[in-house]
Amino acid sequence: MLSNYLPVLIFLALSFGMGVFMVAAGYFLGTRRPDAEKLSPYECGFESFEDARMKFDVRYYLVAILFIIFDLEIAFLFPWAIVLNKIGLFGFIAMAVFLGILVIGFIYEWKKGALEWE
Repeated sequence: MLSNYLPVLIFLALSFGMGVFMVAAGYFLGTRRPDAEKLSPYECGFESFEDARMKFDVRYYLVAILFIIFDLEIAFLFPWAIVLNKIGLFGFIAMAVFLGILVIGFIYEWKKGALEWE
């Protein structure tokens, strides 16, 4: 029975060995010429100019909430659509309630102006 797992073990050992080899080859064969540009902190293409602990605008959080709303919707809609004929009316109503809650979140985002880019 353990012989069934031998190909998996060989595959894991080879992939681990290949990963270690690639990292080691990059470390030993790579060029090291640090200069001021390479050692400087990089933040979105320009030098950082404020403290990292500054307050963020609420729009960043609203966009994050919007992403979570649509991410959850897609993550639950595909499996639900596949098994809809097996779960029947109860599954349909449960998904309708779930989508209703997501629509309320979307309306909240819309009213707060998260969808308007300036």
